[in-house]
Amino acid sequence: MLVLVLAFAVYSNTVDSEYYGYTTTNESVELEVDEKIEGEGSWQATSTGALTWINVTVSGAPEGSTLRVEVSSVEWYHSPLLGTPDAENFNCGEWSEVTETCSLAHTHEVVVADEDTTLRGIVSMELPLEGLGYLQSDNLETAQESAQTLIANHNETIVWTITVFDDEGVTSSQGIEFSVVVVRHEIVSVTEFKLDPVQESVYSFATLVGCFSLLLALPLMVYYSAMYKAKRDEQIRIEAPEP
Repeated sequence: MLVLVLAFAVYSNTVDSEYYGYTTTNESVELEVDEKIEGEGSWQATSTGALTWINVTVSGAPEGSTLRVEVSSVEWYHSPLLGTPDAENFNCGEWSEVTETCSLAHTHEVVVADEDTTLRGIVSMELPLEGLGYLQSDNLETAQESAQTLIANHNETIVWTITVFDDEGVTSSQGIEFSVVVVRHEIVSVTEFKLDPVQESVYSFATLVGCFSLLLALPLMVYYSAMYKAKRDEQIRIEAPEP
């Protein structure tokens, strides 16, 4: 009976799901960078669309100088751990008093330590970073509208100001090269989230059997141990010599 009830629950939630998955493009776009003042180490780049990642890479900047990326219109997230091999499971949006997390601000900086230095940031945490997201809706039509609205609400034009400076001020632009890449998203498709009823029923049955086995194993072990001890004690009494 428990198996039948569990199977029906899995099936009913599978055929009538309130969750929808939406996929987006995950397009990397390199922006055109222009000098603000000729000869000075300050540049501007303009992006359009619904963005997640922003990667700014500087080459040829003086070691020890500072790379600053500034946006006046929006706040965005940055952490030195973003995109690094040593922090594959780093969650930028998970805040904790004892763990590293991203900072949200209009301006972020990194110190130039190598020939190529990259500052990575996330413009929006609400958009799907990997191009796949989920939402709850009454039907497919409203789910499509919600997904389109999500993208539209983050579709904006952003002017990025990039500056390299040291203790003496803004450095010379001579010998410095930039690469500014953003990841842009547009809706590709929206589909209802579905499970495989047969597969989920097999998993549920295996879980049920495992739970019952675990619950029965300990009492049975105690029972058989007690029975074995009683038989052994009885055998000892039988074999004991008469006084």
